[in-house]
Amino acid sequence: MKQRKLLMIVNPRAGRSKSRGPLFDAAAALSGAGYLISIHMTAAPGDGAETAAREGGQYDVVVAVGGDGTLNEVASGLMELEQRPLLGYLPQGSTNDFAASLKIPGDPVRAAASITRNVPRQLDVGRWNQRYFMYVASFGAFTRTSYAAAQSQKNALGHFAYILEGMKDLNTLRPYHIRVDAGGELLDGEYLFGAVCNSTSIGGLMKLNPERVVLDDGLFELLLIPSPKTAAELQSLVHTLLNQQYDSQGLVFRHVSSVRVETEGDLPWSLDGEYAPGVPAVELRNIRQGLAMLL
Repeated sequence: MKQRKLLMIVNPRAGRSKSRGPLFDAAAALSGAGYLISIHMTAAPGDGAETAAREGGQYDVVVAVGGDGTLNEVASGLMELEQRPLLGYLPQGSTNDFAASLKIPGDPVRAAASITRNVPRQLDVGRWNQRYFMYVASFGAFTRTSYAAAQSQKNALGHFAYILEGMKDLNTLRPYHIRVDAGGELLDGEYLFGAVCNSTSIGGLMKLNPERVVLDDGLFELLLIPSPKTAAELQSLVHTLLNQQYDSQGLVFRHVSSVRVETEGDLPWSLDGEYAPGVPAVELRNIRQGLAMLL
């Protein structure tokens, strides 16, 4: 039997406060399962995507080792290939939203055991203009939180680092006037936050009902939070979000395969926690079952 080849693309900065021992144990488990392993340590932002695109086609499995940003890079690189290898994920970041959605264990050895079972699951992939995202593209309040928190903060504080940065945003929250074409439905208004996602967790702060999120159906979940006009509306909005009542009047929650967002001002985005500069118009499309992941 031909020996299967596996490439581990490791972000050495993610989860730096964690012991590296379990990663060695995970690699040993993969090797013991019959994989011939190569390891690439990323040296700079973008290195993971470049490595996956350049070398991924030579392997049966490519495993991202790091946070959701590392997974985004590796997946983006693989999307450039016509014949894509299977994708694996050993989450080592501070929030690991997508891993939580997929129920991938945070322990590298247990996550590696999932890979060795060799049971692929098809996953949709999002495209934001010419860039890709695995689970969420978002704008507005708290969006900058995911990429503004220093890596040292994330490593030491985890979720709390995101919350600290989000609290800084509270004093500067402002609505964005946007025009949205959500699969043919036209929306025009002022919104504090918007997300186009394929996940049950957004930024480690907001949760979606797992029964309403299907990861391979060709549809995104679109969530738009309108800007409250009064203190009573703000109180109602906070209650709605805390209780995950996304069908409440005022919120926009839809299942769509494509979204177009237009704005007249600077509207920065976050793709899987990574910064994306604001542009006047963004086309978001669902690439149904774009990648297969070993879970």
